[in-house]
Amino acid sequence: MSLGAGPSYSAYNFAGTGSFGTNMTVVDKVPPEMLFLVDSHWYQFPPLNPMWHSLLGFVISMLGFISICGNGVVIYIFSCTKALRTPSNLLVVNLAISDFGLMATMAPMMTINCYFETWVLGPFMCQIYGMLGSTFGCVSIWTMSVIAWDRYNVIVKGLSAKPLTIKGALFWISQVWLNSALWTVAPLLGWNRYVPEGNMTSCGTDYLSKDWVSVSYIWAYSFYCYLLPLGVIVYAYWYIVQAVAAHEKQMREQAKKMNVASLRSAEAQNTSAECKLAKIAMMTISLWFVAWTPYLIINIAGLFAPSSLSPLASIWGAVFAKANAVYNPIVYGISHPKYRAALFQKFPSLACTGEPAPASDSTSQASGATATSADEKPAA
Repeated sequence: MSLGAGPSYSAYNFAGTGSFGTNMTVVDKVPPEMLFLVDSHWYQFPPLNPMWHSLLGFVISMLGFISICGNGVVIYIFSCTKALRTPSNLLVVNLAISDFGLMATMAPMMTINCYFETWVLGPFMCQIYGMLGSTFGCVSIWTMSVIAWDRYNVIVKGLSAKPLTIKGALFWISQVWLNSALWTVAPLLGWNRYVPEGNMTSCGTDYLSKDWVSVSYIWAYSFYCYLLPLGVIVYAYWYIVQAVAAHEKQMREQAKKMNVASLRSAEAQNTSAECKLAKIAMMTISLWFVAWTPYLIINIAGLFAPSSLSPLASIWGAVFAKANAVYNPIVYGISHPKYRAALFQKFPSLACTGEPAPASDSTSQASGATATSADEKPAA
């Protein structure tokens, strides 16, 4: 198919309800050189209504724009504000970089393919697209797990924990990228493969092949790049909430012994640290679950119940996963008090608070997680 011409709808048979000719399939527009990558499962489905391609193209382009801008601002603020250059915040910057890379590489290509209503960039770019999307997604997932573990060390272990250093943060970041690269290069070397998905406008892992090599990769990848990091996040935030709850109880008991209403100021009493942190934990876990679970279900369904997979369902699952790159700047950036202060100074129109920017003093050496937890867990 030539990139110089737009999609042709002359072969479509609209009957007011968007129905198509019975002899047409979703694979009909796929260029001949791509057919060896297309599973026979997709030949049973008629072409999608062009409305869905237009909607998908619009949604992914808007998600890409928001994510690139949001993560770009996070990278800029954390990099240019001295008070935010801490070991823990290096993890937040790494998350923003991976989310920025995810949408910067995925959104333009998928938007082009939605316009032509099939994959038009060739087999090689299909492999590159699948690898990049998988790599950036895996980096984001594991970076969120490392951030959760760092907050666990700061809040739960406290002074007994070994503080995160710049070298330590860089070590964990390098491990995240190395492990992610190993998992996502594997399909290029023969352990599974990257193939067109659903409506043929994006590429991902082959979850429809039933050979042992392909199936073993799906199971291993699902465990190490979904279940394991999710377990780390749930474990860390479970104990963080418990630690804050215990701290709140101690504060109340100490206030009772001193015969005072509270050890906090009147302003601090208005918001329970326990409730505030619990909400952040629930938001983090919920957004993770909402973003990545549909894609996991699609991969597992491809192994056990491929008949339940339609082109539309599979492609929306991929879009949900990519949308996580939009949530992260809010969860990990705007929820940071010093970030909000720096944002107010550099971009007043985007700021969520009127706080002054943080000064470049000794606080610049404090852990970013400690700064966050300071608002959430006042000292006794």
